[in-house]
Order: sequence, then structure tokens, then C-alpha cells
Amino acid sequence: MRALGSLLLLLITLPSVLAVKSQDFKTCSQAAFCRRGRALSARAKTSSTWRSPYSVDPSTIAIAPEEASFTAGVKSSIYPEVNFGLDVRVHKDGVVRVRMDEVGGLRKRYDEAASWALLAEPEISREIKWTAGKNEVRAVYGDKKEFEVVVAFSPLKVSLLRKGKEQVVLNGQGLLHMEHFRTKESVEKTEAIAEEGVDSDGSQVVMQQVNARAWFEGETEDGWWEETFSSWTDSKPKGPESLSLDISFPNHGHVYGIPQHATSLSLPTTSGESAYYSDPFRLYNTDVFEYLADSPMSLYGSIPLMHAHSTASTVAVFDAIASETWIDIAHGSPGATETHWISESGILDVFLIPGPTPADVFAQYTRLTGTPALPAHWALGHHQCRWNYISSDDVRDVQRRFDQADIPVDVFWLDIEYAEEHKYFIWDKKTFPDPVEMTKDVEAIGRKMVVIVDPHLKRTSNYPVYQSASDLGLLVKQKNGESEYEGWCWSGGSAWIDFFNPASWDWWKSLFKTEEDPNHWTWTESTVNTYIWNDMNEPSVFNGPEISMPRDNVHYGGWEHRDIHNINGMLLPNITSQALMARTDPSYRPFVLTRSFYAGSQRFGAMWTGDNLGTWEHMAVGVKMVLANNIGGFSFAGSDVGGFFGNPEPEMLVRWYQVGAFSPFFRAHAHIDTKRREPYLLDEPYKSMLRSILRLRYSQLPVWYTAFREASVTGMPVLRPHYVVFPKDEAGFAVDDQYFVGSSGLLVKPIVKKGVKEISVYLPEDQVYYDYFTHYAYHGAAKGKNVTIPAELYKTPLLISGGSIVPTRERPRRSSPLMAHDPFTLRVALDKSGGARGELYLDDGVTYAHQKGQFVWREFGAQKAGKGVRISSRNLASQKPAEAVDGVALATYDNANEFARSIAGVRVERVVVFGLAAKPMSVKVQGGAELSFEFTPGVAAAGREGGASVLVIKDPSVSVTRDWEIVVQV
Repeated sequence: MRALGSLLLLLITLPSVLAVKSQDFKTCSQAAFCRRGRALSARAKTSSTWRSPYSVDPSTIAIAPEEASFTAGVKSSIYPEVNFGLDVRVHKDGVVRVRMDEVGGLRKRYDEAASWALLAEPEISREIKWTAGKNEVRAVYGDKKEFEVVVAFSPLKVSLLRKGKEQVVLNGQGLLHMEHFRTKESVEKTEAIAEEGVDSDGSQVVMQQVNARAWFEGETEDGWWEETFSSWTDSKPKGPESLSLDISFPNHGHVYGIPQHATSLSLPTTSGESAYYSDPFRLYNTDVFEYLADSPMSLYGSIPLMHAHSTASTVAVFDAIASETWIDIAHGSPGATETHWISESGILDVFLIPGPTPADVFAQYTRLTGTPALPAHWALGHHQCRWNYISSDDVRDVQRRFDQADIPVDVFWLDIEYAEEHKYFIWDKKTFPDPVEMTKDVEAIGRKMVVIVDPHLKRTSNYPVYQSASDLGLLVKQKNGESEYEGWCWSGGSAWIDFFNPASWDWWKSLFKTEEDPNHWTWTESTVNTYIWNDMNEPSVFNGPEISMPRDNVHYGGWEHRDIHNINGMLLPNITSQALMARTDPSYRPFVLTRSFYAGSQRFGAMWTGDNLGTWEHMAVGVKMVLANNIGGFSFAGSDVGGFFGNPEPEMLVRWYQVGAFSPFFRAHAHIDTKRREPYLLDEPYKSMLRSILRLRYSQLPVWYTAFREASVTGMPVLRPHYVVFPKDEAGFAVDDQYFVGSSGLLVKPIVKKGVKEISVYLPEDQVYYDYFTHYAYHGAAKGKNVTIPAELYKTPLLISGGSIVPTRERPRRSSPLMAHDPFTLRVALDKSGGARGELYLDDGVTYAHQKGQFVWREFGAQKAGKGVRISSRNLASQKPAEAVDGVALATYDNANEFARSIAGVRVERVVVFGLAAKPMSVKVQGGAELSFEFTPGVAAAGREGGASVLVIKDPSVSVTRDWEIVVQV
């Protein structure tokens, strides 16, 4: 009750966190720099003679003799006294980077966003040559010389072309505007000139310049030096410094990405008469309590990456900027999209990602910002959380009841009430008297604990973490740059660690040591199997503007918070993941969940979509949001199962678990005011339905782990919408309520509406698809086809595409580590030509031994042989000697490595073949004895819909680590 009492006091004190209120968060019209950017766009569109004032000075062009890069000076005809520098370079993989910054200005603009997002400075091509002409500079590149980048001089325009067609165009609409630094005195002088009408010499030239400036930037100083929102005033000591840029996709009608927003995957229009939203999409990491299920509002994370797609190609842009950004989208002429990006501060630093396929785009982007980390295997299991499990005994009881109900779970979570007075790391001994023993009780069954650690520190001298950070000067400062900033969060009066200060990194990592250190405080009341949840890291400040930190706060290096806001959330999980790895030698793979994120956050852990509601609408949009994060490079994503708020009815809860079972990150979570809703609490038949759903997830863990291995190597997302898998099927470009899981061939369409008992599923190709549960065969068509799938409450619409082999583990276990030596079942879904293929990747799932070649990577194949089929297993690593897995060259891979030997006894216990033409006469392992089998004939083998034939080969006893072949003769 004490913890609940302190919570109630906090909520009474801070009513703004009780529910989403539109007045708590800005619209574009309430953000001065967004108003200015949109106003410029409006003026430009109404002027038939408008052209961008920015142009390249040809006399300043410098082309690097051995690199595909050039630099040049840029001038604005509006402000000829201001200088800008342009840097354009082509990377080795064809990505084009375009940078522009103010040169010799009053101050330095923030230019470090890319350094936080990028893995390393990209390698510039040394093969491409720039050709300078009278009006432009261009470079042609690509294996077939199909790509071309053109920089036009006057006005400045950068175009990426493929096969002569424009793919991406910067400043084609003339909306580029980098507000230069100025002083109030210089502005007052200009205003005086405007009032007089002439300059001191009587010349009209200056007056014309003043008029042009007024047209370009607006006639009033709109929020240049100070801005008020609600009760907060933002001092702007640097004055106006926003960046406006139009980015056009002249031949691409669909755009995706820029997570995080609660909206459709194919992003709708925000400008013009047909606008779906009246406001632009906003990127500003914000703690939006009970967010809307259909809105362009900013949420907890920001990835400024946008894909553009058509039947001809896929391209993307990555805008490496860290400040608040608004993005207008207009789908104008057929097959074209125009976007307008308006940012509060920073330099122009845009990466043009050429594709031309979705796979190419993912590879090119993740070469920049990194692929998703390969998670620990257990992290793909079922996570059980609520705010809050109230005591050690409560945790033990929850575990006991899961086991009594025979329901699998891998992870139990603790929210903020575990910590005394919300001092993170410090256990409340009245409720958690034995944290280490409690954690070891959980670990005894292969399970893990996750404990929340937020970035705000209670400002009290009896809290060693705060006191140490304060003594070392590691906290965010007020706008004077000297005093510690104090805001209000769960801990009450709080300070925030400034993770931009490099001195904070080793200090933070040292806190997580589980052994005593005589030099500083360490978290000895934890174990190496205690993992971390980083919440509230937008940062969330209850009494701050927009529930966040004042923009004029000062971080390490003198940068204002406005400059780095969207990056702020990624630093905490980055350093936390390093801290967890440093606890052991050799390191265990960390698990860190973050609410706030930026480009590159995929390298450090998982994310979730925040404080959703227990409604059908939030269930539905959660699917789209997770898909968008996968498009944004962040595959390890999920939404709170059941909704954070509310008390979902049993039907909704069952459907939500089905959604969770087909999400990369699978966590059930609930608010402190909700009723308990652990799966074992449901009445029948719902409890058995949840048990079956969870067992299905666990049986398919080999599929998920294999998909994550592929994502960690190639950048291909774990969840793949239709345009990624079938990029030329225009009918599927806007489909975002069904998707594929990796390369497995599994097509899932979760039910997200009440009372649904059947549903239409879109099949994008002329291929057979088998119902995962009933083996019913559905047939697509060359131009796509919708089929109706039975979807009673107990059943998720789940299909296997013909041509796929799906490896599963069917033995029910209490947690995933207990499955490590279980046998496999192979589902062989034959395609129309009688073939199929699948992959299986295995390693120890915990350490980094796979980076030293300790893994098994198999390819399963089925080839038609007469009327029968040959099913085989091969070492896939030996088939791809030019590739690498986590840095291990496959040419040197040893198939008899230590891990492979440790699971040599793991066998395939069952092979199930769908779509065989007739009953076999013989089934045997090549060179071995006849095998036992059962055959059920079907009616769909000749292309008709209906039950497919099913051949079940019983216990062929072939090893999952060795080559073999099963011959089915018909």
C-alpha cells in the first residue's frame, strides 16, 4: 500500500500524465519552426515564378582525385553574405551522402547525429569519377552503370537517377532553407532599413534584398528568440536555426517507415485538399500516455528513414538529424510522392539509398546503422510483466501457477515498485527481502528476470547512484550550463544522467557488476541473469514541456537539448547493453528493452510500442507499428499483449496473444490499475486457447531464431510486409494487416476485430498455400487473389507457402532453454512443381561463441523425383563460402565444431509432407532401411482447393547436424 500511496500522490500532483490530452503536445501550428517551414511551402506553391535561392558557386568546386566525392560553396541569393558548404560523396555500395552546413557562421550547428547512428564512417568509392559541366556535376556508377547522381548548380538540386529516371530529388520543389545564425542587432538593423525604405546611400538594392527576405522567411520574427507553449517558455539563445528540405520521389507512389507513429504502413497524405491528416508526421520522442490509435503524433521513438516503392524499384532516404522534425507527405501525380522535412536544428546530412530492391535497401541502410543484434534465444520466448509484481512471494507464486497450468514462459519482469522510493537498483526490502534468492528460484527452471532501470535519479544524498553521478558532474545541466537540472518523475525530484558525456559510460557500466568493488557502489543484489528494461528515456519529465525536458537544457559539449533530443533515448540502452556484457567473461548476450529509440538502436536490444490501450483499434494498429519498425531496421519489436490500459474481455485477450505469438518481441504487460490477467487466470476454454497459442510460439522458436540470424547478417527484417516479399505486386503495396515471418514461408493474418470467425487473406502469387493446422490447400493467382480462411477464436489464420520447409520443435516445455536438445519436426510444403526449401540456424543462444564458428546452419531441400520426392539436409555454410556469419568466414567454417558436436544427438523425429501426388510405395533414408509412414490422400494435388495430401514420416532418426537424404518413391 505504501508504494501505491506514493503513486497516487504523484498522480494527484501531476494530472497531465493521467491520460492523453491534445493540449499537452504541440501541433505544427504551435511549433514556430514548423509554422515557418509550412508557410514557406505555402508561399512557394502559390508563386508561379518561385525558385530556390540556393546555388552552387562553380568556382569553388573541389573534386577529390581518388574518391567519389566533391565539395563546393553554396550561396543564397536572399542572404549573399552567408556562406554554406556542400559535400556530396558516393559510398562504395552506391549510397549517396549529401551534407550542407553553414560555413564561418556565428556558431556551429549540431553535426554529430550521424556519428551516433552510424556504425562507422562509410567507405567512399574510389572507382567513381565526377564530371563537372557548366551547370552541373554528375557521376555515373553501378555494375551496369545504371545509377547516376546529378548536382545542379542554379538552383541547387541533387538528383539520384536509375536507368535515366529520377528516384530521389532533393530541393526539386525549392523548399531548402537553412536558417543561418544571426544576432538580434543584425535583425534590428534590417528592420530599420525596411522601415526607411532605402539604405544609407539611397540605393534600392538593399531594399529589394529586404523584401526578398521578408517573402522568404516571413514578415515577422515568428518564435525566433523565444517561444511559449502552455506555461513553459523556451529561451532560444541561438535564435532561428531550423532546416527545411523537400525530398521528392517522382516515380514512387508509396512511402513507408519514419517510425514511430500509430498509422498505416503505407503513409497517408498530410497536405493538400485530400489530406488524411491535417498535421505533418512528427518525429519528437515523447511520452504520450494512452496515445491515439490513428494519428501522425510523435510517440516514443524516431527513426528518420523513409522507403519509397513502386513496381520498378525501391529507394530510401535516411535523414541524420537529431532535433524535432515534421514531415509532410503529398501523393500528387500518379506514381509520385513529395515530402517536406522541417527540423528545428542541425545540418543537412541526408543519405540517398538507391536500392533498387527492398533487400538492397535493407542491406545498404544496415551497413550504415547496423543490423539488428542477434538476441539471446530465450529472449524470443514469452515474457510476463505487469506494473507491478509486488513482492518476492508474488513472483514465486506467479511462476508456480504458470507451471501448475503447464503454460510456458521464459521471463518475469519487475516494474518500478521493486525499488525503494523508486531509487533504481535499490530493492525495497519490505517487499523484496531476498532479491538474489528470488532470482535464483526463477533461474532454476531456465528462466530470467528483467528489472526496470530508468534514467532519472532521485535527488537525495542517501542514494549512492545519484550522489556518485552528481559528484562526478555527469548530470544534465540547466540552461545556464552549470546547475543540475531538476525535474519531476517517478522518483519525485530527479536529475538525469547526461550520457553524451563519455565519462558517464564506464561509470554506468560499473554499476551493474554483481560483485563488490571497493572503489564504488555496485549492484551486488542481482545476478548475471538479471536483465534490464530502460523506460522513460525520451526523456519523460512529468512537469516539463510536452512531458519532456526543456529544450534549452545543456548537455556535454555545450549542446542544447533541442539539438540532440531524438538521440537521447538511444544512449541509455546502448550503454546498458555494454554493461550487461561486461558482467561476465566471456560475455553473455544482453537483453535490454527500450521505449525510446533512434536510428541504430537496433544494435542494442528490443523495443515496444509503449502505453497502448486494451482496445481492438490498438491491437490492430500495433501490428502496423511493429511492421513499420521492421521497415525502419528495428526488427526486435512488439506491442504490449492485452494492452497496457484496460481490462480486455477473454475474446480480445485470446486474439491479442495470437498477435503477440507472431511478433518478434512477445510480452504481456498491464497497468497497475488493471485486473490480473495472467494466462492461468482465464476460465476454460480460453485458458487452453492461450496455452495452445504459447505452445505454438515455442514450437516455432527455430523459425524465429533463424529469421533473426538472417536479419543480423543481411538486414532483412524479421517481419516482412507484402511489398518486401513481392515488390512487383502492386495490389499488395498497401497491405499491412498480414505479413511473412522471415524467409520461412509462414504467412500470418492476425484477427484484430471482435466476433470474426472467417477472414479474407490475400495470396500474392500463383502458388499453393497450405493451412498450417488443417493442411487445407488454397491456390493463388498470377495477379493476386483473396481467399477466405476459417478463423474461429482458437485459430490464427496461418498459411505455409508452397515451396517452404518449416522446422519446429513440438515437445511442450516450461521454458525455451529446456528445449535445447529436443528433436525437430520438418513441415515440407511442396510447391506446384514439387519442390521446397528451408533453413535452420542453431547456436548456444546465450554467448558469442557463434562469432568463433560455433553454430549449425542447415539447408533443407525437397526435389521432385519422378512422382516422388527427395528430401535432404545440407551444410548451408559450405554452400556460401563468400559470406560470413557474424564475422566468421564460411570458407573456414568447421561443420564439426564444438557446438555441433554437443547437439550431434539431436534428431529429426518427424517429417510431414504436404501436396504429394500419390501414396508412396517406399520411404527410406538413402542407404538405409525402410521407414514407417502414414499417408492421407487429398483432393488439392492437381490445383484444386481442398484438403492436401499429408505424408507423415515417423522417426527417420536423422541428425540435425549432418547431411542426409530421404527418398520417397511413388
